[in-house]
Amino acid sequence: MTEPFIKICGLRTAHDVDVAVGAGAHAVGFVFAPGSPRTVDAAAARELAARVPAGVLTVGVYRGQPVGEVRRLTEESGVRAVQLHGDEGPEYYEELRAAGRTLVRATAAHVARCGELGEDLLLLDAPDPGSGKPWNWGSAEFTPPEGRWLLAGGLTPANVREALEATGAWGVDVSSGVERERGVKSPELIRAFIDAARGTPTTPR
Repeated sequence: MTEPFIKICGLRTAHDVDVAVGAGAHAVGFVFAPGSPRTVDAAAARELAARVPAGVLTVGVYRGQPVGEVRRLTEESGVRAVQLHGDEGPEYYEELRAAGRTLVRATAAHVARCGELGEDLLLLDAPDPGSGKPWNWGSAEFTPPEGRWLLAGGLTPANVREALEATGAWGVDVSSGVERERGVKSPELIRAFIDAARGTPTTPR
């Protein structure tokens, strides 16, 4: 199995960004959706994104927000990817398309393949996003989508490798699974998650 694409989401501090990047994350996510304990504003996200090397994708996460607001926050923060959680239709992806920008569609619904709405990456979230409750990915009813897709929902250092092997996901996304309390990341768990996803697990300190 090749090394998976690993995204650490919901980062709010410079230290957590540095830990994720230093441990080998391929992408880091900043939440702009209102109502989350992980939400940051555009100015804070811009400072955090400025710490990230060019080879690591910076992602702004949105949920049910007007396309104009999504565009404004993306441009003000300087993130290079837009992740949409909600009922956004293909017109969102068409309007947000820009040179050098990656579009990510996040959904809890069954999707046959990546790219149906114009997205570059598909993120398959658990039925209750943000709850930390996983999919039953070992079920015979679980059908992985075609193309580049990330598995999310209920992943932790203890189960991420099993989830990857069971689903064949191209990558994984984690937020609550690397927190010591809601909205507060654990550097040790971030490192342990990335090591486990790669197949080189370590014991969290």
